[in-house]
Amino acid sequence: MLFEAPGEPLREVDLPIPKPGAGQVLVKIAACAVCRTDLHVVDGDLSEPKLPLVPGHEIVGRVVEKGQGVDSLAVGDRVGIAWLGWSCGECPFCRSNRENLCDQALFTGYTIDGGYADYTLADHRYCFSIPESYSDVEAAPLLCAGLIGYRSLVMAGNGKRLGIYGFGAAAHIVAQVAIYQKRQIYAFTRPGDREAQQFARTLGATWAGDSDQLPPDELDAAILFAPVGELVPQALKAVAKGGTVVCGGIHMSDIPSFPYHLLWGERKICSVANLTRRDAQEFLALAPGFPSKPKSTLFLSSNPTKLWPN
Repeated sequence: MLFEAPGEPLREVDLPIPKPGAGQVLVKIAACAVCRTDLHVVDGDLSEPKLPLVPGHEIVGRVVEKGQGVDSLAVGDRVGIAWLGWSCGECPFCRSNRENLCDQALFTGYTIDGGYADYTLADHRYCFSIPESYSDVEAAPLLCAGLIGYRSLVMAGNGKRLGIYGFGAAAHIVAQVAIYQKRQIYAFTRPGDREAQQFARTLGATWAGDSDQLPPDELDAAILFAPVGELVPQALKAVAKGGTVVCGGIHMSDIPSFPYHLLWGERKICSVANLTRRDAQEFLALAPGFPSKPKSTLFLSSNPTKLWPN
């Protein structure tokens, strides 16, 4: 599926199967999840994509060919490919274990071709082994919704009471991680979305309610997956002194002004920028212990209008 201009529908085209260069692997794709970031790319919210572009960055597949110098993977290995596709390894960010902030980084399905295809190329160093307990479809959302959720959870700290605003793909995975870690989840949804609130409760949430409500208890931290800037002051109202509000999206509407007392008391606001390979390794090692797996809806690429409506 090819993306050629913002606002245009994806187009199904025939492209030659690429050949892996040095350090690369050719992966035959079994599944690729749809992420909210893909919508931001196609809608033009993220303004510097490679064009034309094959989107998709939650990829699961098997190695079918290796380029020169690839010794960490074998033909037939099942791998996952995530958003971060390459970093320079030399800048101050890379040398301090913050490769997600590398100014020269390349991103799957944004600045390099991604997974809405039959085959893709990937740097072997940015491919990850997938737990065997997950099917291809179950594993695909782990590669972004899971990883960004995990990084957000780490940045939120070790507090027991965690608020999650926007109970979608990333939230329903990170909620399972947090509950697995014996934390309490407070789920915030669009006002009146009783179905999402009930879903949060079935996963083990202590409380679920509307995003314009305050929870019954002060929170130690909150994570925002909804790309709605107005929720930042609302989350600050909900967290206790010393608490952290983590903005987990790559794109967000403007944050409105708010009174200083909401921030006072050493509350913090921070953003999550991409992910590191260490995040992926740590999270995928934890994943087999989760009590349940991501909930997925399967779409087939043979019906592209259903996969990605105009």
